[in-house]
Amino acid sequence: MNEIYREIEELKDKRGYIQAGAPRFRGLFGRDSLIVAWQLINYDPSIAEKTLLTLASLQGTKEDIKTGEEPGKILHEYYPEETPDDWWKEHKEQIGWLKRGKPVYMSIDSTPLFLIVFYIYLQKTKKYDLAKELQENIKSAIKWMIDYGDKDKDLFLEYEQTSPEGLFHQAWKDSNMHQLEMKPPIAIVEVQGYQYLALTVGSKMITNKNLAEKCIDRAKKLKTKFNKKFWSKKNNFYILALDKDKKPIDRITSNPGHLIFTGIVTKNKTDKIVKRLFQKDMLTKYGIRTYSSKEKEFETLSYHMGTVWPHDNWIIAQGLRQKGYNKEYNKIKKSILKAKKEIGFLPELYGVDTNNNIVKYRDACYPQAWASGSVLSFLLD
Repeated sequence: MNEIYREIEELKDKRGYIQAGAPRFRGLFGRDSLIVAWQLINYDPSIAEKTLLTLASLQGTKEDIKTGEEPGKILHEYYPEETPDDWWKEHKEQIGWLKRGKPVYMSIDSTPLFLIVFYIYLQKTKKYDLAKELQENIKSAIKWMIDYGDKDKDLFLEYEQTSPEGLFHQAWKDSNMHQLEMKPPIAIVEVQGYQYLALTVGSKMITNKNLAEKCIDRAKKLKTKFNKKFWSKKNNFYILALDKDKKPIDRITSNPGHLIFTGIVTKNKTDKIVKRLFQKDMLTKYGIRTYSSKEKEFETLSYHMGTVWPHDNWIIAQGLRQKGYNKEYNKIKKSILKAKKEIGFLPELYGVDTNNNIVKYRDACYPQAWASGSVLSFLLD
């Protein structure tokens, strides 16, 4: 336990949020920081409070295609102006779209996660004054989902690259994945679940009754449409995405596992998700893979199309526990802790080959906040 506490404290910024990782990711990442704040809610709820306050202070206010900024949008990545020169030159200066002191907003999921983690924080601490203090930020985040996140007004949140220097993929699996030939704007499966829960809890945090009713109505319509458009009859599982032409990207991935905690999945489909994720092409001795070993694009050490990520498993596990799949929850918990024991520490990601041997990923970040947060959360439950 002391080792995990050390990792968390090593990554804690003086402003109170948790940096994404060392040495390469010593900044504020909207998605990562929010998930870590959620993971650590039983360890130190003040981390969530400081994270929410910092992200709210940097929330988008205008449209900027170079940075992806839009009114109400929560940032993707930020490095304060005082970030040391030597570190910046070594790790970030070569990335043209990053500037110290200027956030970038190339993330489709940071904004709904902001609302979700805000509600989790309120439920844990009962400090409702924070919702009053940040009422306009909450409303702006909700309005961003409706006005900007849903680009073609089909209820789904979609992303597309707005700057040639920016990110093409803007959900948590943000590497190239060019083999899938997805035409943007892209609606990724798990983000629709995040949106559903964000609308649901957002309606409870705002004082504007008209907007609250709009959230509830939108969430209801979204759930119905989502379960029609994102369900694959061929695979008896959710697809990975819909592209610009509403063409389904039908692959077996870990992404639908994130839906379980959100409430967007109907009961009969939850059982099917769980059953599919626990088949041997997805489940290994060391956790659930990001991508089925039966898919043609699978590679044991592909960054997002084959490896195992601890935080990915942790999010899936939260839904399993919430819905009463205690056996499956414990199986994931034990597999992630087993990986830590096998490797000697728990990095950002690792591979597991088809013979169930763990394979180290050469450039995996350690310590990585949401990997360390996964371990601490599992140990404290």
